[in-house]
Amino acid sequence: MWAPDIYEGSPTPVTAFLSIAPKISISANISRVSIYGSYGATLQQIFFFCSIASMILGALAAMAQTKVKRPLAHSSIGHVGYIRTGLSCGTIEGIQSLLIGIFIYASMTIDAFAIVLALRQTRVKYIADLGALAKTNPISAITFSITMFSYAGIPPLAGFCSKFYLFFAALGCGAYFLAPVGVVTSVIGRWAAGRLPRLTESVATRMGMHATKDRVESDTSTVYSISLYESTITTRDEPWFGELKLALGVIGLPVTARDRILRCSPPVVGTTRAGPGPDSER
Repeated sequence: MWAPDIYEGSPTPVTAFLSIAPKISISANISRVSIYGSYGATLQQIFFFCSIASMILGALAAMAQTKVKRPLAHSSIGHVGYIRTGLSCGTIEGIQSLLIGIFIYASMTIDAFAIVLALRQTRVKYIADLGALAKTNPISAITFSITMFSYAGIPPLAGFCSKFYLFFAALGCGAYFLAPVGVVTSVIGRWAAGRLPRLTESVATRMGMHATKDRVESDTSTVYSISLYESTITTRDEPWFGELKLALGVIGLPVTARDRILRCSPPVVGTTRAGPGPDSER
């Protein structure tokens, strides 16, 4: 369990990089291997077990944390299990859901750590320090609440749609046990992640603190915009989804089942893929 200690002791920008970059690189490489190669039922069961273990560990361990960064670390562990759910399916739908989940997770993580970095000037370190945030800086409180609710998977935010696609892909490939476990751990994670914004509002109301005008830096306005946009990243009809599919095609990943057949299936003896050639009439 070294990840929470690393998250707590490292600078916030480094923590954000360590939270995003390894997951993107490893998932992309494993996705290419699983698409262009194959794995048997034994390896698929191992993926299922690792997904369940990560989701349960991340959800339960985040409930007992007292510092701001440590729940984010355990939430990162849980999201590894959710993302691995798409990889465990071994289908194009699972890979698509995995890539969508990574994209949404990266945006949420950047947003969360940017807010934590913006709150460093107020010396917020413990979860209890968030008690007066709703009164002293309501914009930061609203932004932080939206981000954590998206982490928890509250509809209609982006985190909910990410998990919905992953669980739907798991049901499509016959993983009927993996999807309910993911739903249960997601509900537990909602309590852990929702504890931060809930404390932000309840403690401030109970203490009856007066609002103060904190200086809002220009760079934090971008953070607020990103956080509010998370509520609109909900469906595959969004413009960014088409751009994501185009990017997958550029790096060589198939984006449809037909594309996978054309790229990955071996040619049948006596036939050609591209149709009749110049020597076909001979």
